[in-house]
Amino acid sequence: MDPNNPVVRLVGQGMQAETQGRAADARALFRQAWEVAADDYEACVAAHYVARHQETPEDVLRWNTLCLERADGVGDDRVRGFYPSLHLNLARAHADLGAEDRAHEHYRLAAECIEDAPIGPYRDGIRYAVAAGLGSRSSSASLADLLGKLSARADLTALGLLLPAYLGDLGTMEDRMALLAAARMVHAGRSLPDDEQTVLGQAIDELAPSS
Repeated sequence: MDPNNPVVRLVGQGMQAETQGRAADARALFRQAWEVAADDYEACVAAHYVARHQETPEDVLRWNTLCLERADGVGDDRVRGFYPSLHLNLARAHADLGAEDRAHEHYRLAAECIEDAPIGPYRDGIRYAVAAGLGSRSSSASLADLLGKLSARADLTALGLLLPAYLGDLGTMEDRMALLAAARMVHAGRSLPDDEQTVLGQAIDELAPSS
């Protein structure tokens, strides 16, 4: 984004106000960004932030819908990386209104374009939220048991290997293989207590594709 763009500048000021706990100032700055937006791209950016400060679920949905419509109006690579977040926000908005089918539709659309989000914590955060929304994470009871044990004794190394693949599991075969590979790596390291090593072996059996 161009830091000299008036909408981007106002949004930046609004985000700073948010971090400082000045919610009213942030709301006013985001609304001002919307009012000065000169095209669909700028309006899309502004609407995203205006949506964050709405007081009713209906208004949150309305602004997120408007954000998506403006992104569609841009129709080029400037907004390509926005779509995973746009669909995630719409999924949450529909879920808050009890429209579970619509929410699931947008979670699915977010999953389909997740690779368009910039690599890094931003994409990871969206991916984890989408996986939670879809309910697509592994159902391995042994893995869930092991993660609880690892968390209880703060085994950060094993958790660091397992959690990204577990939390980001969107239910695809590729994601399941990534989770299985992470589990096998921890198992091969043999750094866990014997009881946890046994549970991990059971989890690997549960994760492995049936022949």
